[in-house]
Amino acid sequence: MVLARGIPPRELANRLAETVSYDAEHIVVEVGDHTGESLLELMDDACGDSSDGIGLRLGSTGDWAYAVAYGGWPGEFGMPAPVSRGGAHVCLLEYEEENGKPVPPQFAYFHDGRLLSACNLHLDASWGCQGVEGEHATAASSQELPTAAGLPDPEGDRREVHRTASGVVEGYFGLSLPQDPIVSGTLPAVLLEPA
Repeated sequence: MVLARGIPPRELANRLAETVSYDAEHIVVEVGDHTGESLLELMDDACGDSSDGIGLRLGSTGDWAYAVAYGGWPGEFGMPAPVSRGGAHVCLLEYEEENGKPVPPQFAYFHDGRLLSACNLHLDASWGCQGVEGEHATAASSQELPTAAGLPDPEGDRREVHRTASGVVEGYFGLSLPQDPIVSGTLPAVLLEPA
């Protein structure tokens, strides 16, 4: 999921299309309102397999726009720093719940084209480095909050650690995402297709 403050959902989709790391330029194609399941079905029909395409469900809450990504997206996008150009604040939350390995949520925060902080939200050394990377001042303050919440907690229940980590991010950035539309409701959807 990519969240952006300072740009509307459609502009977020356009900027994400610019970061697709294939050789071909990509464009945003509107495909109507979809649930996550119906978008994956559409992608199966359009691409042969949903993992061969990129779909986004778009929405907004407060002053944050968000894009929930589907398909083969984790390896498709380049660094989202350019998405934050022009003063936009961009947060990237990556969950790999389908992965058989215990992959912690990955978080990165960008502003005005710069990476300010990035970490796995469990703050353990299981995936990547332990702690928060990025610009010193922001990375240091970003690490204080999960540490104060008791992370890392290698003995903790995985789902509880996940909830704690998500709560820290939500509190720090003032996020309150609408769970029902994202999890089970319909949202405007787009496909990112080669031009």
